[in-house]
Amino acid sequence: MQAAPAGWPAGVDRVILDEIDSTSEEAARRAPVGPTWIMARRQTGARGRRGRAWSMPEGNFAASLSWRPDGDPAALALRSFVASLALHDTLAGMGVAGLSLKWPNDVLLDGRKLAGILLESPRPGLLVLGIGVNLVAGPDPSALEPGALAPISLRDASGLRIEPEAFLDALAPAVAARETQFTTLGFAPIRSAWLAHAARLGETITARTMTDATSGTFEDVDAEGHLVLGTPDGPVRITAGDVFFGEPPCS
Repeated sequence: MQAAPAGWPAGVDRVILDEIDSTSEEAARRAPVGPTWIMARRQTGARGRRGRAWSMPEGNFAASLSWRPDGDPAALALRSFVASLALHDTLAGMGVAGLSLKWPNDVLLDGRKLAGILLESPRPGLLVLGIGVNLVAGPDPSALEPGALAPISLRDASGLRIEPEAFLDALAPAVAARETQFTTLGFAPIRSAWLAHAARLGETITARTMTDATSGTFEDVDAEGHLVLGTPDGPVRITAGDVFFGEPPCS
C-alpha cells in the first residue's frame, strides 16, 4: 500500500499494482472493510459491461474503488452517475473541453468514447466501481461490437499526457466529493448536474435491452436513474440497456 499524496481523501486506501487480471476482480478478492482504490498499470483480463472484453493498452488508466455504502440496490446503482460526474469534474479540471456523458455509464470526448464505468456488487454490501480511461490510446475499432461509438484517447485528442497515477490522484478526491454530495443531498443534484452534460439530450436515440430496441427522443433521466424516451405511444422508461446514436445494430 503506497503512501497517499496530498489531497487524497481521508480514510481511503490507495493500492498501485504493476499487473493484475482485473482491478475489479482484485477489489472483490480483497473485499476491504474501508474504501480502497486499486490501480493497475497493466490488466490481463479486463472487462466491460455484460462481460465484454475491455482493451487496456499500457499507459491507459484502470482502477477500481471498493467500499460498503449504505442503501438499497437501487441507490447503489445510482453510483454510476456519481462516478461519471466525478470523471467529468476531473477531466474538466485538467482543461479538457468537449466532454459529455452518455447514459448509463460512458464519458465522451468530441462525441467519441473516452472512458467507461463498470459497477458491480460481487457480494452483499460490497460495491466495486471500475473505471477505465483511454489516456494514451483507444482500442482497435475493428475489435468493437457493431454500432459502438468510435474510441478516442486523451493524448490524441488534446495532446495532454497524464500518467495513470497522477490521474488517480485527481480522480479519487473528485469521486469522494460527489459521493458526499450524493449521501448528503440525495440523487436530485447529481441528476441535475448529469443532465447538464448529457449527450444527445432532446435528440432521437435508440436504447437496446436484452429483449428489444426502442427509439425515441431522449427526454430525461428520472429520479431512479432510468432513461426516459419520448415515443408516439408516450414516455418509455429504460431501466438498463445500451444506447446507440445511429441505427441500432442487428441482434
